[in-house]
Amino acid sequence: MAERKIFAGPKVRRIRNGLAITQTAMAEALEISPSYLNLIERNQRPLTVQLLLKLAAVYKVDLEELRHESGGSLGQLKGVFADPLLSGELPGDQELVELADAAPNAASGVIKLYRAYREQAARLSDLTLLAAGDGPAPLSGARLPADEVRDVLERRSTYFPRIEAAAEAFLHALSDPRDPAAFRNWLRVERGISVRVLPIHVMPDLRRRFDRHSMRLFISERLSAADQAQEVAIEVAALALSEAMLEELEGLTLSTQEARRIARFELTRHAALALTMPYAAFLAAAQGVSYDIDILRARFNVSFAQAAMRLTMLQRPGASALPFFAMEIDGAGHRLRRLGGQGFPHVRFGGDCPKLNVHVALLQPGQILAETVETPDKARYLTISRTLEGPNAPFGERVRRTALLVGCNAEAGEATVYGRAVAKQEAIAIGSGCRLCERRGCLSRAEPPVTRPLGLDQMVAGLSSFDF
Repeated sequence: MAERKIFAGPKVRRIRNGLAITQTAMAEALEISPSYLNLIERNQRPLTVQLLLKLAAVYKVDLEELRHESGGSLGQLKGVFADPLLSGELPGDQELVELADAAPNAASGVIKLYRAYREQAARLSDLTLLAAGDGPAPLSGARLPADEVRDVLERRSTYFPRIEAAAEAFLHALSDPRDPAAFRNWLRVERGISVRVLPIHVMPDLRRRFDRHSMRLFISERLSAADQAQEVAIEVAALALSEAMLEELEGLTLSTQEARRIARFELTRHAALALTMPYAAFLAAAQGVSYDIDILRARFNVSFAQAAMRLTMLQRPGASALPFFAMEIDGAGHRLRRLGGQGFPHVRFGGDCPKLNVHVALLQPGQILAETVETPDKARYLTISRTLEGPNAPFGERVRRTALLVGCNAEAGEATVYGRAVAKQEAIAIGSGCRLCERRGCLSRAEPPVTRPLGLDQMVAGLSSFDF
């Protein structure tokens, strides 16, 4: 470290601004003159070994971060300006170094913009081939990266052993993981990141934003208390569990970098749930209350959706819960997400039947609806549905409301409070989607079946709009 001069003035300035202290106060704490600190912040003087150690001791600064702060973004910026469109813009790399050091947020914005430009160009190229009919369309043309990630995650268990192990190790190292402020304290003490809730007019269209310049994590006041805590947990997971998430990501078969990036976001959300609802404690509580989701969310200070999603992840060999699956839809019937590879019948249970109680739940906000459903092949499932409220909306803005369905095999569901409540009720006959369903006389049919001809008898009118 002594042989290499380290210029990290912008980082030192961001640390000082984040602490809201003057140059004089910081210089006094570091036992140097204010004028010397001013030269350091302007990158006119390097950081000595003694000063690095002093910064680490006084302000809990990560020395490796100071040494390599701009390395990652600098390499990516070089890639951006190597593009033929920009290759003649810069005489050398010095301006890129200055950009990466002095304005890391701007550098990150340039990198993101260029990445989006390249991915958009590739997608348009694929769509052109698809429209022209020149042979089979590539994967990205036939299916968007988000669709690819959804398909991969829907067809496997949502239990990720490396993430669960890393989350347990992290929680074990905390002095009091049950403290509601434990994650915020960890961010502040270990990473120098403070958390601040911003009003709607300041951050109207974001849930969370991390500002690298001021080392502050901004959370929108639109979110409920549970969702605010979840966003903090997501930031902690991204920092503390990154290695475990990368290992799990390598196990997913994804074709593009965009798909990998989307999958990493999804794994981070999984990791955050593992932090807020520790595996062993949550499993014991779930079994103890017969999987009552309302009790679980109150006990762990989470939302209904978070507790329900966590139930789908409890599939550790030798210590597993019931094989739950989950599905969320919006008011138009669009499927937003589906979780639970184990126990979720993808082929037989399409999730598109309008007779499912998840559609009825949208008409009865806040109520939990439970029933047993039966598919044409006589398979039975317990389904529990409830609406989810989106971010808080000011007067005049339409509230976002979706519905969540949680279910499992009906026989396994007898161990739940919901299964016992509907044990004596008749099962609701459903299909795997109107296009594939051949049930006759269905009042809920929305589309004709592809397997049957329609309108064969003009003398007969059936109950459905599509007679066969």
